[in-house]
Amino acid sequence: MMRLFMGILFVLTASLSRAEDATDPTVGMTGTLEQRVLPGSELEVIPLAGSDSPLVLRITAAYPHGTDWRYDFSFYGLDPGTYDLRDYLRRKDASTMDGVPEIPVEIRAILPPGGQPKPHDPEHQKLPRVGGYKLLLIAGGVLWVGVLALLLFAGRRKAGAGSENAETKPATLAERLRPIVLEAREGKLDKEGQARLERLLLAVWRKRLKVENASPGEAIRTLREHAEAGALLRALEDWLHRPPGAAKNEGDIDALLKPYEDFRDPGEGPTP
Repeated sequence: MMRLFMGILFVLTASLSRAEDATDPTVGMTGTLEQRVLPGSELEVIPLAGSDSPLVLRITAAYPHGTDWRYDFSFYGLDPGTYDLRDYLRRKDASTMDGVPEIPVEIRAILPPGGQPKPHDPEHQKLPRVGGYKLLLIAGGVLWVGVLALLLFAGRRKAGAGSENAETKPATLAERLRPIVLEAREGKLDKEGQARLERLLLAVWRKRLKVENASPGEAIRTLREHAEAGALLRALEDWLHRPPGAAKNEGDIDALLKPYEDFRDPGEGPTP
């Protein structure tokens, strides 16, 4: 009988201890209040206005209880102290909180006042002198980085010099037109290539012929009728109606490309 009594006492003590731990948590730990009946209409948690609230409250469950409501709460505090959960609640129907009793909870500190550990002041010590094998490794690393930087710099200078040479000697428009014109003379230029050549010629002559705002069809007709600008375009149309290989000789191509040797960009156009 005595053992049974001691067992019941132990269970009750453990239950009370767990309840105290659940309702009085330490800072940062979650506490709970379960089956708390509160009068009036249903309550909800007031949304946090910022991140500096010392306590965070949640309603994990709510059940009708006659004319009242029964709640399960969970909460955790960021600062130690005693709080009233009623200050963090409001009614869903926006009615007053009259009749709702205080719901006190305590957030306990993890350490007692003044019990925060302080780090020891660092001792001033002289650094050991680097030498021997470590010094050799450092010197080798510096030398390796220097050689790598020199190689990269030399490679960039060569690439830069090559790009400068390429920029100083860009291909003339005549040189760019020659392979397209040769394909047209040999009957190998398809419709897409023909359209590309027409667009290129139109870009060259658009300012001089004043066809910037004209439709593509009108611009091509103006270009075809012009004595100098239409020479190459008329030759192209002539080649397209001949059998492959029956077009004019190389000298004719040189003469057709002669007006395009003095400028390098299609946007420049020939000098009026």
